[in-house]
Amino acid sequence: MQPFRLYRSDLLPEELALFGTLISFISFLFFMPGWAKVRWKTSSPWIYLGLVEKKKSLNLALTKFSRGLLLAAFLLVLLMGPILLFGWGEWLGSWSPRLVVDALLLVVWGLLEELIFRGWLWHELEYLISARLAIFTQAAIFSVAHIRFTFNFWDLWLLLLGLFVLGLILAARRILDKGSLWGCIGLHGGLAAGWFVLTNGLISLSSNAPIWLVGPANPIGGGVPIAVLCVILLLQVNAVPITRRPSNGARNASSKGATP
Repeated sequence: MQPFRLYRSDLLPEELALFGTLISFISFLFFMPGWAKVRWKTSSPWIYLGLVEKKKSLNLALTKFSRGLLLAAFLLVLLMGPILLFGWGEWLGSWSPRLVVDALLLVVWGLLEELIFRGWLWHELEYLISARLAIFTQAAIFSVAHIRFTFNFWDLWLLLLGLFVLGLILAARRILDKGSLWGCIGLHGGLAAGWFVLTNGLISLSSNAPIWLVGPANPIGGGVPIAVLCVILLLQVNAVPITRRPSNGARNASSKGATP
């Protein structure tokens, strides 16, 4: 995803479409508190959605956000190792204030997506279907929402698989963080912003870089990164039994800090 550049006047069609999406997100944020109060009967919608800590601690939110960023950084360093070691990329080390702004915009985009997929959507699915299915359904919808029809059949399915596993990891992260979204935001935003900065200034990827490592458009669709994500998911397996322990689910994890 390319960040939306508010400081540009010559916007491309896809950037105009992104602007429309941004307006939709702003409307979503405006109406969400009222929806939560009516639909979910909570007087603390932002705690319920995971944006505000139950103890209203900024330090706690920053700690969880930083933990997500560190995991994202670890995954990107793990990816950069073989790329640079085997000559599939060249280190440039170039950066600019504009690149930093774009990266920050992608972190904000990650926040918005987490609020929708691991916040609102997950809660809605738990009301509409069982908690057993909700965690997998939100990951499937998250995956399909990023579909790209320009890819060939196998590249597309690998991308969908990678996004599905990432959706499960992000859900597990929220469970481990006791309903907070900030760890998810750090991981999601860190991966998106980190890869953008790496490939738009810090390194130059070779055309010979294997697709099984860097994916068709980003590493999420690469075979090796998918395998690494699966390992991380297995390491979080203690969080996944939400399917058998609804009290650890998205709804109940956050409702303890809200008034039902």
